[in-house]
Amino acid sequence: MTQTSQRPLRVLAAMSGGVDSAVAAARAAEAGHDVTGVHLALSANPQSFRTGARGCCTIEDSRDARRAADVIGIPFYVWDLAERFREDVVEDFVAEYEAGRTPNPCLRCNEKIKFAALLDKALALGFDAVCTGHYATVVLADDGSRELHRASDMAKDQSYVLGVLDERQLAHAMFPLGDTLTTKDEIRAEAERRGLAVAKKPDSHDICFIADGDTQGFLADRLGGTAEGDILDESGTKLGTHEGAFGFTIGQRKGLRIGHPAADGKPRYVLDISPVNNTVTVGPVEALDVTALTAIKPRWCGTPPSGPGTYTAQLRAHGGETEVTAALVDGTLTVAFTEPVRGVAPGQAVVLYDGTRVVGSATIATTVRRETAAATSG
Repeated sequence: MTQTSQRPLRVLAAMSGGVDSAVAAARAAEAGHDVTGVHLALSANPQSFRTGARGCCTIEDSRDARRAADVIGIPFYVWDLAERFREDVVEDFVAEYEAGRTPNPCLRCNEKIKFAALLDKALALGFDAVCTGHYATVVLADDGSRELHRASDMAKDQSYVLGVLDERQLAHAMFPLGDTLTTKDEIRAEAERRGLAVAKKPDSHDICFIADGDTQGFLADRLGGTAEGDILDESGTKLGTHEGAFGFTIGQRKGLRIGHPAADGKPRYVLDISPVNNTVTVGPVEALDVTALTAIKPRWCGTPPSGPGTYTAQLRAHGGETEVTAALVDGTLTVAFTEPVRGVAPGQAVVLYDGTRVVGSATIATTVRRETAAATSG
């Protein structure tokens, strides 16, 4: 296999205003590509997004991206994708929580915005590829197809949130940071050598469209405020009340506000969330053990698997790998874990790997618990 982009290309570099996307654009230009920078305006009112040096969606970020493009010496534009972002990412995020699921908005943004809306517009304007600062690698297989692989440095790998990209999108994707064994400090040092003012800018770790980082408050505002419901144990006994089931996630321990301890004195965790009757069920940590799951809406980074296979799976953006067997049955992905895993919630993405290659991604619909051996849908 060889890495892609051996010939000069017309490249549209998505520049968030952070250090990674700035260095990626600079590397693409240095490699001889004809690069144009673009910052995505993702809010009709950017002041409502997080303020400060976050590297994502504020007016300040747009200005940082423009200054970086000026230093690199490439044209720069701001494209308004606020309406598309609101519909495909923000509203999807709210709807998923309302249904008792736990979505990943960054993954959805990559699928719907950066490598759909942005890529489609770029191709229509004659660009060959979209470049981002993600840490992942696209390689050209011997049969001419493209494959998505983990970054050379596992500590920075971001292939999980790119697992929704299909082969067509991969054919027009460029990740200049993915194949270099450099630490984040070295990336910052490179930015400083290049004269990029974002060299010391902090990374963004929060959800960009939640201004104050208060996810529960954000959801309460959009889902009609607080709605008191019951906190139950596994037998259905009421232990306390809450102010909205949407404020909880599977595996949560803190903030339960249960008045009395469990009989065994051990902590309790959120096991299930039922938006239909606005209840939250809690129990011991052992009850979080998941042995299998089903996942819907699969997206494949190349040819779909033809039958049952053995893979590794990643279940969250910064999680580790676990061995699984998986099969596609009537459009639904069934996954069985070699060893039970915890903290698996409907709405999350399960991403399958064959070595370093990303096989594909699907949205978790149901889980099977070791204790109950029964499927739950959150």
